[in-house]
Formats: sequence, C-alpha cells, structure tokens
Amino acid sequence: MTLSALITDFLEYLELERGASQKTIQNYDHYLKRFLDFTGDIEPSLIDLGLVRKYRLYLSRFKDPLTGEVLKRVTQNYFMIALRAFLRYLARHDVNSLSAEKVELGEAEASPIKVLDETDLKRLLKAPDVLDKSGLRDKALLETLFSTGLRVSELASLNKDTINLDRQEFPVIGKGSKERIVFLSDEAVKWLDQYIKSRKDNFKPLFIRHQGKIDPENDGEKMRLTPRSVERIVEKYVKAAGLSVKATPHTLRHSFATDLLINGADIRSVQEMLGHSNISTTQIYTHVTNKHLKDIHKSFHSGNRE
Repeated sequence: MTLSALITDFLEYLELERGASQKTIQNYDHYLKRFLDFTGDIEPSLIDLGLVRKYRLYLSRFKDPLTGEVLKRVTQNYFMIALRAFLRYLARHDVNSLSAEKVELGEAEASPIKVLDETDLKRLLKAPDVLDKSGLRDKALLETLFSTGLRVSELASLNKDTINLDRQEFPVIGKGSKERIVFLSDEAVKWLDQYIKSRKDNFKPLFIRHQGKIDPENDGEKMRLTPRSVERIVEKYVKAAGLSVKATPHTLRHSFATDLLINGADIRSVQEMLGHSNISTTQIYTHVTNKHLKDIHKSFHSGNRE
C-alpha cells in the first residue's frame, strides 16, 4: 500500500479504535497531508532518516503563503509528532518503514502557561448576573470549569443526570474514551443546584442555550451548548470583568491545576484529575507553581509581608 492509503487507514484507526475527537483527527490529517505533499505517494519502505531530515529542513523553511511567516519551532514539532504516531501505527501493523523512535523532535521553548491570579479569578466568577437565567447558567458554568479543570469539550458534553450534587462528584469521559471522576467545590455545587432547579425543561444536557428555536427532539440534544459557545461565554465575562489576561476555558483548567499544586496536591493526583495520560504533560504546571512560590519567597524576605 502507498502512503496516501495508509494515512487514510491511520485516521480511521484513530476514530474507531482510539476514540479520538474529530478535532484531533483533523489535526493529524493536516499534518500528515503536509508530509504526503512533500514526499509524494511513495511506498512506506522508502521513508528513512535522510528523507525525514529533508522534511524537517522543508518545515523550517516553509512560509505561510498568506502571511509569509515561517513555522514556529513548536508547530514544526507538531508535524513531527504526527509523523511519529503514524510510523508507530505502521510498525504495529507490520508495515515496513522507519522506526518512530529514530525521529527526533527539535528543541522548542514551551509557551508560557496563562493562569489567573486570585483577584482576577474572583472578578471573573463574580461577573455573571445571577438574577438573569443566562447569567445563572454562566455562573454555574464558570464555577464548574474552575472547580473541576474540565476540558471545554468535556464540559459541553455533560448531562444533568450524571451530576451527583450530594456526593459532589460525577464521571466524565475524556480523551481516548477514558473515564475519570471529578469533584465539585461547595461553591460549584451551590450554583449548579440553583441553576438546575431554575430549569423548567426536561432536556438531558446540563448546559443549554437560551437563544434560538426550542428543539425538544432527542431529549433536547440540539439545545446543548457547543464547545465554541462555552468559549464565547468565557470570553464575554473576561471582557466584562476587564481582566488583564486574555483568559479562555483552558486558562481556567490551567488555574485549577496550579491552584491544586500550590496548595499541596501531589502531581500524580493532579494528573488523574486532569485526565492526562502522560505525567510529562502535567509536569508543565510545576514550572508555574515553582515560580509562584519563588515570588512569594522574594516578597516575604524583601519585607512585603501581609
């Protein structure tokens, strides 16, 4: 089989066997098509270190046809990570090609993680008007995001009947169809309880839209907020609160993780709560918390004590 057919098989494997999201599949499709455009529809046995080196050189010199900008190092690595995943798939299916372990990634500076400090977080959480039905929903949504560290797609997929307010927990299906239990703070429970009791519908989704045509079909599935809608809601209150950080739902996830670590949680527990499959993904937060503790230390010893 040639490269194009094997890439198609790989994308189908990601969807059917790995349970990857459509966004993930689209990303792999984009990255691997760039490799296919570079190599042509060759046999996989022709992929060797020399070809990969030329491909890396091609990526480093590639310019966006619209902006004229070159690819950032981190973006170049995304292309190489996709290639390595594809090569692992080939090896798993006994297709003769280059070993994935021989494909190295270039060094790239990690992007700084955005987190909200305590003042900005309080301002954001206080921004919704809870006397308004949409505002009450948004208050419950923001409190849930910060309380659980959920990915935006995970939050949007929540259903009312899975939320156990008495036990302050619920199961969530994360990446790779892995289930984990997440826990709610007292404040999140309080606002979720008020929001759910205010609902006059029997729709299944936890967070629903309040605009547009009401569609009760399939337990109100079409009333469910989309991940993009959740992003817009967060963006709305970031602007309303006048925050200095351009926060997103993922910023609240970052803030959740760093808050846990600063308050003494061990990194394995944080990994489990975030649903990270690899501990190295969670370890990026230790850089943020270490800096935070260093700043506190400096402030304390310079005499700026509260």
